[in-house]
Amino acid sequence: MIPRILKWSTLLATCAWLAGCATAPGKDYSAYRAAKPASILVLPPINDAPEVQASASVLSQATLPLAEAGYYVLPVTLVSETFRQNGLEIAGDIHEVAPAKLQEIFGADAALYLRVTRYGTTYQVIQSATVVSVEARLVDLRTGTQLWDGRASASNQEGGNNSGGGLVGMLVTALVHQIVNSATDAAHPMAGVATNRLLAAGTPNGLLYGPRSPLYGKN
Repeated sequence: MIPRILKWSTLLATCAWLAGCATAPGKDYSAYRAAKPASILVLPPINDAPEVQASASVLSQATLPLAEAGYYVLPVTLVSETFRQNGLEIAGDIHEVAPAKLQEIFGADAALYLRVTRYGTTYQVIQSATVVSVEARLVDLRTGTQLWDGRASASNQEGGNNSGGGLVGMLVTALVHQIVNSATDAAHPMAGVATNRLLAAGTPNGLLYGPRSPLYGKN
């Protein structure tokens, strides 16, 4: 009798686990697949970080992963100049433009709305961490429907910061990092990592491949 009870208990536990896996939440790609965007307009990122260069840094690295994913991306310089000629130079104001108007002006299928939430280096006594965090929304300009959203971060401390020189070695390393980070934009490479993580196609809950990719329709 006891083995039979254990058998049924194991079976019920397995069924419950499978049911939990089956109902695990995930992104709904139905609107994305139905829209079939082929061209993307990348809007200047809204910058919530104190560093003024954050928006330009992320924008300069956003087009490459989209192009590699199989989309035609409108040239950033052309887009920026078009907005400037129309009196729009602040990212927040540009994000408020109606999707239908953007579609009328640029003819793109979808627009990518970016927001930089973290950008820069935080200094501590024995170490410093450079972190960049970015959020994104992909919106169908023909209907105004949101097709996808995501967020990603990158830090130069992801691999750890082990020092073999003890406390003195850690202090020297932290001092060197502070000098280097003060003289250069240490967050720019991290912006590239975060942006690629966010916009690379084929990742879990990431963008779908575009029509210019040989993997189009396979994810």
